[in-house]
Amino acid sequence: MTAAIVLAKAGLRTTVFEAQPTIGGGARSAELTLPGFVHDICSAIHPWAASSPAFATFPLAQHGLQWIQPPLPLAHPLDDGSAAVLAMPLDETCARLGEDGAAYRRAMAPLVQRWGELLPMIQAPLLRLPAHPWLMARFGALAFWPAAPEARLLFRTEAARALFAGNAAHSVLPLEALGSAAFGWILAAAGHAVGWPIPRGGSQAIANALASYFESLGGRIAVNSPIRSLDELGDASLVLCDVTPRQFLALAGHRLPDRFSRQLEAYRYGPGVFKVDWALRAPIPWTAADCARAGTVHVGGSLDEIAASERTLAGTTPSDRPFLLVAQPSLFDASRAPAGQHTAWAYCHVPHASTADMTGRIESQVERFAPGFRARILARHTMTPADLERHNANLVGGDITGGAQDLRQLVLRPTRLLYRTPLDGVFLCSSSTPPGGAVHGMCGFHAAHAALRQRNAR
Repeated sequence: MTAAIVLAKAGLRTTVFEAQPTIGGGARSAELTLPGFVHDICSAIHPWAASSPAFATFPLAQHGLQWIQPPLPLAHPLDDGSAAVLAMPLDETCARLGEDGAAYRRAMAPLVQRWGELLPMIQAPLLRLPAHPWLMARFGALAFWPAAPEARLLFRTEAARALFAGNAAHSVLPLEALGSAAFGWILAAAGHAVGWPIPRGGSQAIANALASYFESLGGRIAVNSPIRSLDELGDASLVLCDVTPRQFLALAGHRLPDRFSRQLEAYRYGPGVFKVDWALRAPIPWTAADCARAGTVHVGGSLDEIAASERTLAGTTPSDRPFLLVAQPSLFDASRAPAGQHTAWAYCHVPHASTADMTGRIESQVERFAPGFRARILARHTMTPADLERHNANLVGGDITGGAQDLRQLVLRPTRLLYRTPLDGVFLCSSSTPPGGAVHGMCGFHAAHAALRQRNAR
């Protein structure tokens, strides 16, 4: 949608072909469990959308998008009944971290204070010369390392280490992998700079606002319109494909040079996700009160436990005590559920294309920090990696990040050509291009500008 908006703003007649009945991809909402309970099918919490340089140039508020900031972006419950907390004010977080507050401030303050300069560099292809080299170097000095040993080196308390580990686990990498620390720092910095907000009414509101703005520019959207070959698109001057390498090979393989096809075939997908949505008769009864004030709750206990859980992703057997990402939007948005009732979802990382049923293990982890949780469940809806891929073909094997996020595939994603392909006027704009997964529109933004540069050069 972002790519389409950029092209439409440039004066090109632009059509979006959507294979599914509804637009949105990973930003869709639906009544998955019971009537009146609105669930986010994939993404729910949106620090990247709220701080997206692309979205900042679009009048999305005029097209219905409203952000809600929970009182706390993030809470991380511990077994002693307390919770580590990421509060939006940096000073409050540092104070809550006690003896680790000073170390946290030294690392975090420069990133938060210069967030407006840092984020565009991170969300641009890493092969480009950064606009602020010293700031990028400072971030790189923190980001390059494996998360688990860095947390043990910098922090002394279980709370600080666990808080950092939960953020780093968004990398969907083992916490001993180089570069996994980057996600710990950048997600925390986003929480302090812009919060971790939710869209009123559900993530579908983001897609709907983008679509409304696009159509106001004269753009056209065709749903239920899968494209199975580039030949179907006739003589379109530009074609931007929001697909992963596997789908692009199916669309264009007959036109591609053998070498480029082999590069796409070698692209590696990451671990999958198993997700559960709940309709609840009452809020999750967290032991730690701060968890009830947070839009997102990381459930997994200590750094060592989280690292052990994420280490299983390289194998075939998922963890018995998985690390969970829990979202509870109805605490702050009454439109998500009938009066007095609630929605929540949780997902855990599993090996690629895993067929394991993680429902019991996920609910046991929530129950561990919220005794009585299961008694509040009215209905549940589960999605395996295969279900996620059926919902959105880009989620290959349940991989929600568009491909493994190790250092090589973050820089050269999916090939050295990045958004370009060997085909004239044909580009990639999915999360398999920089800067990768999440709802921010920057893959499409950069791809569309690359397409316009090529067109103007011609």
